[in-house]
Amino acid sequence: MKPETIVVVAGGHLPGGPQLQLPDGATVFAADGGVDRALALGLHVDLAIGDFDSITPEGLAAVEAAGTHIETHPSEKDETDLELALDAAIALQPSRIVVVCSSGGRLDHLLGSVLLLGLPRYAGAEIDAFLGTARIHIVRDSRTMVGVPGELVSLVPLHGAAESITTHGLVYPLAGETLAAGSSRGISNLFEIETASVTLERGVLAVVRPGKGEL
Repeated sequence: MKPETIVVVAGGHLPGGPQLQLPDGATVFAADGGVDRALALGLHVDLAIGDFDSITPEGLAAVEAAGTHIETHPSEKDETDLELALDAAIALQPSRIVVVCSSGGRLDHLLGSVLLLGLPRYAGAEIDAFLGTARIHIVRDSRTMVGVPGELVSLVPLHGAAESITTHGLVYPLAGETLAAGSSRGISNLFEIETASVTLERGVLAVVRPGKGEL
């Protein structure tokens, strides 16, 4: 039976506290050092994957003892450990994938992680991510989000233009408009009411809720 939701945990300093609300009973995949972060969050790891150059010996011993499936890849490879974990997740055809990773560390890894979320091969699942204290919702057709009036939210096109965008519930609405790749027009919008929606006809949007900074 395919899982409804898969949580993919990557390495780095991860958010904690009440804002990190993960679905109960989800299957958990951990990418390399994400094993240690998943264990720190009290999660049972179903799959540990990567080249394991950043996992601690204690983390590795813990998942081995727990019977976790461990998939080891060479350090010289064409994908990041997060991409390997996402590929393994989408292969199981879940309805939703929730990614948990850091917003700090290497800038190239951060940019690569955000761009990964919008790849066409992950279109079969609803994608959400926690990056540090920020949350990201990937929109390919339409999404509805619940927030707090006045909360910051930005619309960022990924992998090209996002076309015919219409929003409801945001202070600065869009009505059938296009955000070109690299445009900053969608930055720093606000929730006007508690429930907001975004629809588009073509392209991919990352709806970013930046939060209040790193914990």
